[in-house]
Amino acid sequence: MALAREVIAFCDRLGHRFSDEDLILRALTHSSLSSASRPDNQRLEFLGDRVLGLVMAQAVLQRDQTAKEGTLAPRFNALVRKEACAEVAREINLGAVLRLGKSEMTTGGRRKTALLGDAMEAVIAAVYLDAGFDVAQNLVLRLWGERLERVAEDARDPKTALQEWAQARGQTPPRYTEVARTGPDHAPVFTVEARMETGESARAEARVKRQAEQAAARALLERLTSG
Repeated sequence: MALAREVIAFCDRLGHRFSDEDLILRALTHSSLSSASRPDNQRLEFLGDRVLGLVMAQAVLQRDQTAKEGTLAPRFNALVRKEACAEVAREINLGAVLRLGKSEMTTGGRRKTALLGDAMEAVIAAVYLDAGFDVAQNLVLRLWGERLERVAEDARDPKTALQEWAQARGQTPPRYTEVARTGPDHAPVFTVEARMETGESARAEARVKRQAEQAAARALLERLTSG
């Protein structure tokens, strides 16, 4: 089956043409559209997470030859977190080619951080299976680009940074509220809001509540400090 024009355009943005085109189709298929003849991307997501992890572990080691594990770990986490994967996915407009069921389509699935992050990991796995580790590594390093250069700053705990920002201005620490929980019990997605006493707020979602809090804190801090 020939790839649709929009998928070919996505592969151009990705920078990889697939020998096995079924791999990219599977990587772009969410479980809400899967069937016996149309497998979803969950297995690829599992593999892609590990490929991404190895690439980034090597990258942070090479960029700082003297750093201790306690310094390397948060840098690594900042590079492989779901939000970082989703940011890259948005930059290459992955959401436009996601194959979603009606339920996800009507709830804005193409914009959801969790779906985009998972699909990005699945795409990495598809490239790895199609062309090997070296090609997948080069692709990841290119797509992550300047994130590798600024990772020391990004790795700082966002909740701590936001609290310090508030205290420096005589404000109370932000309040974190779980505003939604979706998905099955075995794999929930949490939506958390971070709110300052002055009313500014930001929301984020993640599969782990603490990660959602961190992402909301990061988004709110960026909003407060921009401009």
